[in-house]
Amino acid sequence: MVVRMIVGLLVTAVALAIAGRRLWWLKRLAFSGQPAPERVAGVRGHPGRDVSAEATEVLGQRKLLKWTVPGTAHFLTFWGFTILLLTVIESFGALFWRTFSLPWIGHWAFIGFIEDLFAVAVLAGIITFTVIRIRQNPHREGRKSRFYGSHTRAAWLVLAMIFLVVATLLIYRGAQINTGVFPYPHGAFASQLVGHWLAPLGYGVNAVLEAVFVVAQVAVVMVFLVIIAYSKHLHIFLAPVNVLYSRRPNALGPLEPMRSGGKVLDFEEADPDTDVFGLGKIEDFTWKGMLDMGTCTECGRCQSQCPAWATGKPLSPKQVILDLRDHAFAKGPWLLAGTDEAREKLPDTVKAEAERPLVGDKAANGVIDPDVLWSCTNCGACVEECPVDIEHIEHIDGMRRHQVLIESAFPVEAAGMLRNLENKGDPWGMGENRRGDWITELDFEVPVVDGKIGDEVEYLFWVGCAGALEDRAKKSTKAIATLLHQAGVKFAVLGPAETCTGDPARRIGNEFVFSMLAQQNVETLNEAGVKKVVASCPHCFNTISREYPQLGGNYEVIHHTQLLAQLVQDGKITPAIAVDEKITYHDPCFLGRHNKVFTPPRAIIDAVPGTTAEEMHRCKNRGFCCGAGGARMWMEERIGKRINTERIEEALALNPDTISTACPYCLVMLGDAIAAKKSSGDAKDTLEVVDVAQLLARSVRTTAPAAVDGDGGTDGAGAADS
Repeated sequence: MVVRMIVGLLVTAVALAIAGRRLWWLKRLAFSGQPAPERVAGVRGHPGRDVSAEATEVLGQRKLLKWTVPGTAHFLTFWGFTILLLTVIESFGALFWRTFSLPWIGHWAFIGFIEDLFAVAVLAGIITFTVIRIRQNPHREGRKSRFYGSHTRAAWLVLAMIFLVVATLLIYRGAQINTGVFPYPHGAFASQLVGHWLAPLGYGVNAVLEAVFVVAQVAVVMVFLVIIAYSKHLHIFLAPVNVLYSRRPNALGPLEPMRSGGKVLDFEEADPDTDVFGLGKIEDFTWKGMLDMGTCTECGRCQSQCPAWATGKPLSPKQVILDLRDHAFAKGPWLLAGTDEAREKLPDTVKAEAERPLVGDKAANGVIDPDVLWSCTNCGACVEECPVDIEHIEHIDGMRRHQVLIESAFPVEAAGMLRNLENKGDPWGMGENRRGDWITELDFEVPVVDGKIGDEVEYLFWVGCAGALEDRAKKSTKAIATLLHQAGVKFAVLGPAETCTGDPARRIGNEFVFSMLAQQNVETLNEAGVKKVVASCPHCFNTISREYPQLGGNYEVIHHTQLLAQLVQDGKITPAIAVDEKITYHDPCFLGRHNKVFTPPRAIIDAVPGTTAEEMHRCKNRGFCCGAGGARMWMEERIGKRINTERIEEALALNPDTISTACPYCLVMLGDAIAAKKSSGDAKDTLEVVDVAQLLARSVRTTAPAAVDGDGGTDGAGAADS
C-alpha cells in the first residue's frame, strides 16, 4: 500500500511539474503577442451569448457533428473523458485507501454503470478514429487525405494513450471486483466482464493486478497530461478558451480594422517604424492569434473544404496555422529572452529561426510562401468547418496587409486594380460618369440622389461597381430595378456619387485605400440621410452592413434577394409566366457562409412557375467558391485548376438548363467558365448563368417591351416573352 502510494505520488509530482512548466511557457509565449482588448470586451459585453456558444460548440460538439461519423466518435470520446474524470478521482483515492469510493455517490450502481458505459464509448470512438486514419492514410491518399501535412505519428501515440487509459482502468476495476474492494455492487458491466476474465487467476494475483494497475492508471493519466502539453492535443484545454474568445455571431463577415498595441490604427498618425502594420512578424499576432495556433487539432476539415487546395494550389488553411505554430514555438526562446545579451546566448538554430521572414519563398526561407498567401479567396470554408473556431482569414489577410502596405509585395496584376480604385473609384478605372449608363436603358425613371434623400424614398439601391459597369452584371441590376419599380417600392441610387465600397482593397490587404473609399462613402451616405440600403453585390452588402459600422456608418442593409423574396411573399410581385427550366443555384460565399443568407434566393426560384430546382453537392454552408473573393477577381489563376472551372463541372453534372446565383462576381466567374466549356463542346449552347432577379423578372408580367440580351435571352428590364 505504501509503495503504490509513494510511486503514484512521485509520478504525479513529476508529471505536473513537467506539464506545468510547459503550460507556463506557452502562456508567456501567447502573451508576447499583441493585445486584443476587443476580444475581452466582446466576452464581457455578451455573457449570455458566450455561455450559449460554450454549451453548443464545446459541450454539444455542434461543429464536430457536422461530420456524422468522426463527429459522433469525438462526441463519445469527449464525453467519455469528461465522465471518466470520476474514475481518475477514484484511482487517486485508491492509492491511499483500497476501499476508496466517491463521497455520497460512490456506491450508486448507476454511477458505476455510467462510468463503464462511457469507457466502452471511448473505446468505440478510438476504434472509429483508427479506421478513419487507416482509410485516410496521407502516405497512400496524398493530397486527397485531410490528414495530409498533419503530424500523424503523434496522433497514433495519442490513440494508444487513450486505449491505455481505458485498459488500465478496466483491469484494475476488474481486479478490485475479485478482491472485494470494488465500490459498486452491480451496474459496472464492463468491469464485471473483465473481472470474470481475471477471476480464474485467484485472489493473490488479482491483488497484485489491483495494486499494479491502480498505479498504472495514475501513471498513464499523468503521462498523457504531459503528452497533451507538448502536442496538438493541447486543444483539450485550449479549445473552450478559443471558442469563448472567437468573434460572434460568427468569425466570418467583416474583417477587423488594423490595430497596433490593441488600438485601431489611425493612418494620419501611424508610424510604420513604431506601429504594427498588419502581420509582418510572429510577434505581431495577437494573443488570440497565438491561441488559434495552439488550438489547431490538425483534423484537416478546413483543408478538405478549401477551394484553393481542392484545385491543386499550395494553400492549405491547416498548414498555414501549423507553419505559424511551429515557427512561433521555434522562435519562442528568442521572444521570451528579454534582452539582447540573453538572445546572443541562444542556440544558432533559434537565432536562425528568429531571422526568418514571415512571408517569403523557399530562397528566402520564409515561413509562409507568397503563393500560399495569395491563393486565398476569403470564401470562409475553413472558418466555417473549423471545430475550434480558428480564424484563418484574419491571419491570412493580416499578412497580406503587411505585404501590401510595408513590403509593396503583391501580385503585379492587382496593381492596376488598386490604382483604379484610388484614382477612379472603381476596379476597372471607368470613372464616375459611366455609373449611371444602365439607367438610360430602362423605360422608367430611376431617381438619383442629389443632396438629401427624399422622405418618400424607402431604400437607397447600392448598385456596386460590377452592377453599374460590367455588362453581364448590369442585366441583373436592370432586373432588380424593374422588379422594385413594378412592386411600387420607392428607391433611389447615388449614381456618380457612388464609389467602390473598398472590399477588393481591404481583402487584398490595402487597408489605406479601403479606409479612404469607405470614409468617403460613409460621409456621402450620412450627408444624404440614408437609413435603408438594398445591395445587389454580396461583397458590398457585407462591407456596408458589417464593416462600415467600424467607421461610423450604421445602416439597415438588405440584400436584393431578401427584399425580392419578401415582395413575392407579400404579393407585391407575382410570378406568372412559367419558366420550364431545371435550375441549380450557386451560393455566393459572401452572401451564404459569411452572412447566412440561404433561403431567400431559393424561395425566389421556387416561386417561379415551371422551375425545377436541384442542389449541387456542395451548397449552402458548404458551398464551393467561384474563385473571385479575396480580390482574386483581379488576379491571374496560374497554379492548378481554375476554381470556377471546378464549380461549373459540378453544376454540369446535374445537366441544368440554367445556373442561377445572386452575385455579380459569381456571374462573371461562372459565365467565363461556361463560355470555355461551350467552346470545348462540354456544355450545351443554351446554358446560361443568371441572377435570381433575372429569373424572377422573366416570370413577371409587364407592359414594358422585352429587351433581348446578348445571349439571345430576355434581360431583367422586361420579361413579357420569357
